[in-house]
Amino acid sequence: MSLVEVQDLKTWYPVKTGLFSAKKHVKALDGVSFNIEKGETVGLVGESGCGKSTLGRTLMCLERHKSGAYRIDGVDISGLSGSELRKARSSFQMIFQDPYGSLNPRMTVCRMLDEVLCLHTKFSTQERKDRIAELLKMVGLPLQAMERYPHQFSGGQRQRIGIARSLAVNPKFIVADEPVSALDVSVQAQIINLLRDIQSKTSIAYLFIAHDLAVVEHISSRILVMYLGRIVESGPAREICSNPLHPYTKALISAVPSIDPATRRNRIFLPGDVPSPLDPPHGCPFHPRCPIARARCSEEVPALFPADSSGERHSACFFASEVPAM
Repeated sequence: MSLVEVQDLKTWYPVKTGLFSAKKHVKALDGVSFNIEKGETVGLVGESGCGKSTLGRTLMCLERHKSGAYRIDGVDISGLSGSELRKARSSFQMIFQDPYGSLNPRMTVCRMLDEVLCLHTKFSTQERKDRIAELLKMVGLPLQAMERYPHQFSGGQRQRIGIARSLAVNPKFIVADEPVSALDVSVQAQIINLLRDIQSKTSIAYLFIAHDLAVVEHISSRILVMYLGRIVESGPAREICSNPLHPYTKALISAVPSIDPATRRNRIFLPGDVPSPLDPPHGCPFHPRCPIARARCSEEVPALFPADSSGERHSACFFASEVPAM
């Protein structure tokens, strides 16, 4: 059994378009399925607005899903609420994108971490203080940081505090929602290395959400590529980045800058704009922009087909075998 199991997950937001018009829905997630194993890092990439953060927030029960199910450590989280959900939260936590907005400016670091421990554990006052000291050491912050406020730290240090908060109750699974996008490049590397070091010590699993394919390839063992609320390709990170099968993935990877002429690729420019999730196209959601689209693509929605004999690679494209190599 996988640590995280997601099956046909849909998160739709109702939108009222007029007084007498029928209610429509923004289909932020429209049938997402995948698994994550214990101690594994799965990267999630795609353009802005494709549903990446919605997926992370839905798994954390911060957004309500319309249908489908997801299990974490064997527990059907999608059906929990109230005290049952609060009890289950010790198994899963989230690192937020904005290290400036995700911390309470009126709380010291000690109080922030103590609040989490009070809510989820039965530790004594001394045990909580010892655990806070252990967490600060784990994320590379001095003990003196306990009594400081968020405004007294740099962006990278604030993100370390956010990581410490997510680790406070020993979760088995963490959603990292673009945890390095607001940081300088040099600080990004420090945070990525910190997350990998923590994983090697705790066997924690990550869903790592990001725009930067180079960062995702570096930290992930597998990558999921999302477009308009659907997973369009999945597979081992190195294979996805070196030999993409879906035409959308190929366009994404062609946009990754490189200073090495040997690895520089010809940029693929996709025509048109990303369709609105309020009114997605019929058939394959990518077909209006796809360079190899056929009539079938506008009529049928492709599932994630196995793309090789190993069963590790999947592509939601009827004609993936015809995508030219990069």
